[in-house]
Amino acid sequence: MAIEVRAASVFDDVATMVGPKRPDASVCWCLSYRLTSSKENLALRGPARGERVRELCRQSPPPGVLAYDGDEVVGWAAVHPRSDTSYARNRRIPHVDDLDVWSVWCIRVRPGHRGEGISHHLLAGAVEFAREHGAPAIEGYPVDNHGEKVDLTMAYVGTRTLFERAGFTRAADTTSVLNGFPRVLMRLDLR
Repeated sequence: MAIEVRAASVFDDVATMVGPKRPDASVCWCLSYRLTSSKENLALRGPARGERVRELCRQSPPPGVLAYDGDEVVGWAAVHPRSDTSYARNRRIPHVDDLDVWSVWCIRVRPGHRGEGISHHLLAGAVEFAREHGAPAIEGYPVDNHGEKVDLTMAYVGTRTLFERAGFTRAADTTSVLNGFPRVLMRLDLR
């Protein structure tokens, strides 16, 4: 298997990874953290959420990266400057310093492709994407699960081990807890 990670500029492929089965469903679409305004996030309902993602896919930079196995999309990672996300004002996830860091906050692998190391490719691709766009550093906020199983619906933030294997180090503790596990701020310097 040769996984290739590319910028998430193809809306249909992003929709495959984060969109709902029913177009009228008001699911996350990976917008909950991407939008800086909780008011906008709550106001977007049903198909309007998908249309907002379509707009983001046309922007530079697009909203993240996608992993492909040949022509088939098999994974997604949301990555963007922290200042353009809700993490800019998140009280539970601290700011380490004043650098204009990027954040990676969602890593998803399609069913049928899990357990193949695709999340490692996605995180490496997110790091490279941020580097190519001039990020001085990149952060993630995974759970510190000490090897215990994380509920699949909460696993999107990744694990501390995943980030450590990609070269990230713990930069700070947080007061955020997900699925009963504390989240840690992991960081990788890109300079």
